[in-house]
Amino acid sequence: MSATPEARPHPSPETSPRVVVIGAGIVGCSLADELTARGWTDVTVLEQGPLPAPGGSTSHAPGLVFRTSPSKTLTEFARYTVEKFGSLSHDGVPCFAPVGGLELATTPERLAELHRRAGLAAAWGVRGEVVSTARCKELWPLLDESVVLGGFHTPEDGLARAVPACRAQLDRATARGARFLGRHTVTGVERADGRVTGVVTDRGVFPADHVVSAAGFWGPVIGRMAGVDVPLQPLAHQYARTRPLPELSGARAEATLPILRFQDADLYFREHHDRIGIGSYAHRPLPVDPFGVPGYEEARGRGMEMPSSYPFTEEDWAPSWADARRLLPALRGAEVESGFNGVFSFTPDGMPVLGEARELRGFWLAEAVWVTHSAGVARAVAEWMVDGRPSIDVHDCVVTRFEEAQRSPAYVRERGSQQFVEVYDVTHPLQPMERPRPLRVSPFHARQEQLGAFSLEGGGWERPHWYEANAPLLADLDAKPPERDPWSARYWSPVAAAEARATRERVALYDMTPLRHLEVTGPGALDFLDRMTTNKLRKKPGAVTYTLLLDETGGIRSDLTVARLAEDHFQIGANSPADLDHLLRHAADADVHIRDITPGTCCIGVWGPLARALVQPLTGDDFSHEGFGYFRARRTHIGHVPVTALRLSYVGELGWELYTTADLGLRLWDTLWEAGRELGVIAAGRSAFNSLRLEKGYRAWGTDMTTEHTPAEAGVGFAVRMDKGDFVGRDALRDRPEPTRRLTPLLLDDPAAVVLGSEPVSVDGTTAGYVTSAAYGYTLGRCVAYAWLPAGLAPGTGVHIEYFGEKVPATVAEEPLFDPEMTRIRR
Repeated sequence: MSATPEARPHPSPETSPRVVVIGAGIVGCSLADELTARGWTDVTVLEQGPLPAPGGSTSHAPGLVFRTSPSKTLTEFARYTVEKFGSLSHDGVPCFAPVGGLELATTPERLAELHRRAGLAAAWGVRGEVVSTARCKELWPLLDESVVLGGFHTPEDGLARAVPACRAQLDRATARGARFLGRHTVTGVERADGRVTGVVTDRGVFPADHVVSAAGFWGPVIGRMAGVDVPLQPLAHQYARTRPLPELSGARAEATLPILRFQDADLYFREHHDRIGIGSYAHRPLPVDPFGVPGYEEARGRGMEMPSSYPFTEEDWAPSWADARRLLPALRGAEVESGFNGVFSFTPDGMPVLGEARELRGFWLAEAVWVTHSAGVARAVAEWMVDGRPSIDVHDCVVTRFEEAQRSPAYVRERGSQQFVEVYDVTHPLQPMERPRPLRVSPFHARQEQLGAFSLEGGGWERPHWYEANAPLLADLDAKPPERDPWSARYWSPVAAAEARATRERVALYDMTPLRHLEVTGPGALDFLDRMTTNKLRKKPGAVTYTLLLDETGGIRSDLTVARLAEDHFQIGANSPADLDHLLRHAADADVHIRDITPGTCCIGVWGPLARALVQPLTGDDFSHEGFGYFRARRTHIGHVPVTALRLSYVGELGWELYTTADLGLRLWDTLWEAGRELGVIAAGRSAFNSLRLEKGYRAWGTDMTTEHTPAEAGVGFAVRMDKGDFVGRDALRDRPEPTRRLTPLLLDDPAAVVLGSEPVSVDGTTAGYVTSAAYGYTLGRCVAYAWLPAGLAPGTGVHIEYFGEKVPATVAEEPLFDPEMTRIRR
């Protein structure tokens, strides 16, 4: 897609929606440009400060753009920002300086991390390489190479000049019909019948069909006016400039050296002609109350340069200044000329907050966006508004991703502050936040603690990954799991191998409570769900169906398990709060009621060849294969506990998901545990679960497949019934060409090798795709990895997965890898 959007023919005033964008920073200006280029020209951008530098985060942004991120989405945003700003200039000033980027390692751990980042860059299509100490010195002559072990160089990264970029896009949008109004302070958001109708300012009311909050750290203030929670925490961040340095004397260009990161000391550097700018994340978190940030004039009255520029706290600077001088000897005789604490935004998970609010139709958020990602975010939001969906997957950015438990001011403040602390940390993909924990626990939590559960966190839930009580089972394994390198050994235990084997050979209890559970009822429930999903749901009560939610282009929004419990009563296993939001939005005209029953529901997966021997004596109903078939549901009792039993298995073994209300959960656990003692029942965690599900080839939405993928590409085409009648996405699937890529199973050739996910995969020496999910398959004795690769790779084809700079050989496999005849599940 072009980095400079081609303007479409303008619709007539009667058809062009009225859009009001709140905030004329880099996001607001970029969004106005993207919207008007798509033909939405009735765009008004309101700004409380003066234009073009109104005093928000954009006005002081240092502009460093490093594109590589563990998030593919953020990398895509940053890549488009570089492409777009690289094509723009204002008053002869280019909006992007492609000086390159250089990240340094001064410890062996950081050097290993740079190799991992190089792998991420290759996976996401960013050019970069790990370079030697000598090459680092060539790129940045001011370095003391004696403290540098190596670096990661990305030649196309560089400096975004945010204010000129704002002006360039403002001019283009204005030429297409947009208007930008400075000195307009928003005081209210008007609404009627659940929809936004206008924006109130100190200079009048602006009617609107759509309102976009691009207000930066003022986002929570605007959100409150609209009755919308904006989970965003502003924090102050230190930035200083030195006095002129002799080593840079005579500099004509603003910058020629690569932008520089010294992440081991939480510092970054850039040139300002003959000065060096230094940013620090090394200091204590300095949270800022968004409701206490002064307006532009008030800030000037307090002696502040702008609202986002707080006084420099010298006491926080001293350690960073010492570290900076250790890296750059030229600073040892230098002085700091100026400094400030710049305010910008963090969220609980470090990702932007995007999309239309559930609480108020037509009210959109484009918040917690850094300059690095600004143009990419603006394009995605503009596509969303105009076309109904972004062209890339943004599921980890949508505002509806947050659970209710993650929206409290205390939670947002604490986790936002921790995100600041961890900006430059070496963060493992499984690493959980430390506080506040525990927040959400299942009714079985006390029993799990007694069994020595090692839990990680997701969605606020404590999720056991293994149980130390199962450590003695390692002695019974025929072969111990291979030793792991320090990185892959984090948040892992060989106990998972014992739990996987016990599941394959006996029976195990899995806590499935944190999975999303929805209830859909009402006379229109069947018609509604049948229209929304891809598989046939017109089955008798008691049927369970695996199906998909698609968007209008045929991309996979989510996958669902739908149990028809009665004529007009369905229970759904979903993935995230965004699934609930999606269904609610489409149910407005349906005779249907949708309810999230997750908080009041708990679930135990009872899986393994002895699962029937465990549950049958506890119920008067027939749990035989003939009496209770695969993908069937039944309301019954387990001991004294009423349950909804679904005969499903995500580990490839016989078993059931047993649901009950939270108040009876502990009794259900104890009943199953006591009855299972003589069968050797164990509690098993997510680590074993992930291994077993990958051996069966079961996909995880959000990791293995997203809206960027179709069912045929993802290998879930069996869940699509084109002959069932109309459903969302059907027309798009019908017109789709044959896939050119597929989600492909790989087995690592070396039984001791392990990868974790997001690694690049090369075919014939060329990067051809990337790993999505990976886990050691304890039954198979090999690590299993799924990867997006070109279609047509035959089983047996050799590939290489890059893991910390090493090329790990792997082979395309035929799926399912385990029990292809499904005899273990259907027994």
